[in-house]
Amino acid sequence: MARANAAYYATRDPFADFITAPEIAQAFGELLGAWAAVTWQAMGAPDPVLLVEAGPGRGTLMADALRLINRVAPAFGAALRLHLVETSPRLRAVQAEALAGRLATPITWHDRTQDLPDGPLILLANEFLDALPIRQLVHGPGAGGWMERHVRDGGFVLHPGLPPPPPLDRRDVALGDVLELCEPALAIVALLARRVAQTPGAVLLLDYGPDQPGSGETLQALLGGQPADPLLRPGEADLTAHVDFPALADVALEQGAAVHGPEGQGAFLSRLGLFARTERLARGRPPAEARALLDAAHRLAAPERMGRLFKAMALCHPSIGVPPGFAVPDDGPATERTA
Repeated sequence: MARANAAYYATRDPFADFITAPEIAQAFGELLGAWAAVTWQAMGAPDPVLLVEAGPGRGTLMADALRLINRVAPAFGAALRLHLVETSPRLRAVQAEALAGRLATPITWHDRTQDLPDGPLILLANEFLDALPIRQLVHGPGAGGWMERHVRDGGFVLHPGLPPPPPLDRRDVALGDVLELCEPALAIVALLARRVAQTPGAVLLLDYGPDQPGSGETLQALLGGQPADPLLRPGEADLTAHVDFPALADVALEQGAAVHGPEGQGAFLSRLGLFARTERLARGRPPAEARALLDAAHRLAAPERMGRLFKAMALCHPSIGVPPGFAVPDDGPATERTA
């Protein structure tokens, strides 16, 4: 999966196969820019501060975020140093073009999150974790009961596997059940959680996945914008799997970070003011354009579309408090967990 996705992103335009939230609605990136600015203030307004995006795609999210930041939070705009985690040279060139002229300081690219320099950090990651490679463990008969799925000669084969680590090995499973484990995502979240727990910072993760762990097999492929066999044409299809937010939250708590969420994306964006911002953008537009803007906001937030399956989760230094979007006065207790 890792090799196939590396080839895919290096050689193809992924947005020919799928569309992400920043490409759907301008307000999405603007709201995340506002989220970062408010969170920066809660961190004590450090100067300089790293503003990082992991998996920045075409640069659309960051372009929209910076446009809002430069307009309404110029002090944050002057303090931030932009770092992008992107392995594809082709996408780096697209991002550089999209962000040209929006910053007073140069952009720095990195291949890995662990290469980011030290210092206060705010990191945004939208649909980044779902493309990281997974392991699949199949519950079978016999002692131990676990087989690991491998790929050989263009097909899936099973080999005896090690028992999954806690908490996976405590879940109720039946014969034939599949458990997925994304070790790169766990490692990245552990690293980032440890970092923001030690130095004031915050991480906002937006991706798709279930409310509860152990959802079964979720590996999927998109080829030419249509669902496809993940093994059919490796390197030509986008491969993703659902993000196990509960497992990531457990890892972050172990590292000392405060965890907020996961919340449904619809609730999170609505609290940030998605519909109010969209209505302002729609004012004075021709009716068809205004309707398209409102339809885009509905697509992001409606439970039957992206509002429930897509989740938002924040990892923060415990001193920061509840970040925007995770609680409002009428919501009752904040969705915060600490170790």
